[in-house]
Amino acid sequence: MIFSLLRKCDALLMIAVAILITFGFAAIFSVELSRGSEIFLQKQAIALGIGCAACAVIATMNYHAFRHYSRGVYAIGILLLIFVLLFGRTLNGSTGWFVLGGFAFQPVEPMKVALMIALAAYLSERAKRRFGWRDVAITGALVAVPVALLMRQPDLGGAVLFIGIWAVMVLFAGIRPVQIAALASVAALVVVMGWLLVFQPYQKDRVMTFFDPSRDPLGTGYNVIQAQIAIGSGGILGRGLGDGSQSQLRFLPESQTDFVFAVIAEELGFVGALLLFAACAVVLWRMIRIGRMAHDTFGAYLCIGAFSVIFIEIAIHVGANISLMPATGIAFPFVSYGGSALLLSLILIGVVQSVAVRLRPGDQ
Repeated sequence: MIFSLLRKCDALLMIAVAILITFGFAAIFSVELSRGSEIFLQKQAIALGIGCAACAVIATMNYHAFRHYSRGVYAIGILLLIFVLLFGRTLNGSTGWFVLGGFAFQPVEPMKVALMIALAAYLSERAKRRFGWRDVAITGALVAVPVALLMRQPDLGGAVLFIGIWAVMVLFAGIRPVQIAALASVAALVVVMGWLLVFQPYQKDRVMTFFDPSRDPLGTGYNVIQAQIAIGSGGILGRGLGDGSQSQLRFLPESQTDFVFAVIAEELGFVGALLLFAACAVVLWRMIRIGRMAHDTFGAYLCIGAFSVIFIEIAIHVGANISLMPATGIAFPFVSYGGSALLLSLILIGVVQSVAVRLRPGDQ
């Protein structure tokens, strides 16, 4: 039974994911050449093994079970965000990590899945009626709680991501133009108040550096400038794996995580970046395709939720690398180093595959 279900998994989706993971391991290997260590590769390989197992298990589950446990999963996610504020470790200016036995874990990662499932459960129950102000308020509250906790860490990138997940899902749910206009006005007010009362100095520096990286070329703007140099020097075919000057000479900090796209663009060039984007496009296309073919609205919203997480993370990560968005520490799905991020991404694929294996033959 289990193997018959796994054989029904969407092959194109898995091939594209495998290509992205290969890019990630290649980039991490390249970065580690300059460090003389393999610890990142070893940890990522462990996370990959756990993630693949989790993906296979979830794919064989009936995705309707997620609806029944949506409130509990959401509550657990919120509790983890609270506990990390009380007992977590501060890394890179954010109290958002549990560190156990040399492995770091971010509770923001499972909260992405919890929020996606909670929103999918709510929206699917009300799919046959017009999206009203009550729906705006309830779904807004679901995302406001984790966003508020993330801003306490502070984790601006995670907060922006969660708001983006909510925005994409309510857009598919049929939010009306007048509601969008009202929410945009409220968002503008929140941004102003956040800038004045909530944002930390380093977050303000990141935003100001986004508009003018040269205002602090050796400080806040350093990473962005080095990423631009790396991407620009890659050319058509790149400098070759392990031969990128920015990563190998360690001019580019956090090259295996926040700026892994810059490493790939420098060492594999435009062709490598194009192949990377092609694999991303296939992943996103198959998610939407499976969602459209789902037999019920809950399955469709699960796929839309997974799509929103992957799409927004890619957009923010690449945007930060090419200075179209502020650098907020968002990983490139399946590619950046990070065990909890890779595990979360594979869990999302498992959820989508759980929907895919229950499509009728020929639907895909």
